Amino acid sequence: MSDRRITFFIALALFAQESTWNFYDNQVPVLLREHLASTALVGALMGMDNLLGIFVQPWIGNRSDNTRTRWGRRIPYLAVGMPLAALVFVLLPWTTSLVTLVAVMFCYALIANTTRPLAESLVPDFLPPERRGRANAAVKIATALTIIVASLISLLVVDEHPRAAFVLPSVIMLAATVVLLANVRDSRSTGYQAAVAEDAATGPAPTGPPLRQIVSGLVTDRDRRRLLLLLTVLLFGGAWFASRSLITPYGMEALGLSRGEAGGLTLPSGIAYVAAAYPAALLAERFGRLRTIAAGMIVFAAALAAGSVAQTATGTVVAFCVASVGAAAFTINAAVALWNLAPSSRVFGAYTGLYAVTWYLGGFGGPALIGAVVDLVGWDGMLLYIAALAMLAVLVVVRLGRLQRLHRAARATTRTGSE
Repeated sequence: MSDRRITFFIALALFAQESTWNFYDNQVPVLLREHLASTALVGALMGMDNLLGIFVQPWIGNRSDNTRTRWGRRIPYLAVGMPLAALVFVLLPWTTSLVTLVAVMFCYALIANTTRPLAESLVPDFLPPERRGRANAAVKIATALTIIVASLISLLVVDEHPRAAFVLPSVIMLAATVVLLANVRDSRSTGYQAAVAEDAATGPAPTGPPLRQIVSGLVTDRDRRRLLLLLTVLLFGGAWFASRSLITPYGMEALGLSRGEAGGLTLPSGIAYVAAAYPAALLAERFGRLRTIAAGMIVFAAALAAGSVAQTATGTVVAFCVASVGAAAFTINAAVALWNLAPSSRVFGAYTGLYAVTWYLGGFGGPALIGAVVDLVGWDGMLLYIAALAMLAVLVVVRLGRLQRLHRAARATTRTGSE
């Protein structure tokens, strides 16, 4: 299968998954606010899916790494998880109490978290390192389109049909699952075949290293680059999810918009993200991934800081458009940087899961932290608080860049000495 063809199918799978997740982030906070007055508690419950992801995603990633079937190691799990997640998602607006709403949220998050790292892991499975950046850009473009989809559903459907609106993302998920299963078997991927070859070389048991061993290796390794990269992901994930999870109530409370209008604030930023995604991959190839990541986070923080000054609907839309351009530089390149640091193809799924853990741990803590600050001092400065969190991530990636230069210099010295 050609690189472009497999990239399309991976992008379709992630588009379907993120269609439900983005609409979830867009509208479930409003469902929670029907039962809760505390913004911090709403933010914490919205981060529950990310908290579950901390446990589920690295586990399922490592389990899929060690799965061997004629369909491959990722597709069997996607075949079950995606339809189940779609069916549970439809139930969210039909809940009648906080207890039932949280229970359905938990079930959806638990199931959907099993699919999140698997589709993304297909990128390093099928594509060589030099092609992963552009492929990941195409995948992220597809996921960014779901921001537009969620915003359009909010603008056109939610105010008139608040329950039926949840059906649309679920239908997208089910349709994409059918297309994916009809066309992709990751047993044909170079990553799967390399893993099988490593199994044969290391012994009779067809399994890779357990997750505990992978994590301990990261922690005890004297090379701290992977840990610093994950810390960067944690901090910027907090900033990103706070900006997404709290934007609808921010629009209603600080800007005086209706629920549908506030939910549509991110529509133009989705277009901006799509436009910036592929150039972000090309810039990383030319100037380096870490430089591109750092520059993107600075743009993100500066845009939101400016948006806190121009506190109008138009100013917020413009700020989010510019911020999305900066966020694209991060999201396109961070996962690729971690994959390229992986020691073996047998741990791609686990590394994708660990990336997701830090990203969604930030997604759990970020909205709760920013929501707590909002409870203390009000909604007006929310964008500025998010910008400050993003700048902490910039400081970490600057340190990571220094270690990367030292590593390259040491490797060049070793190579010269061996000659």
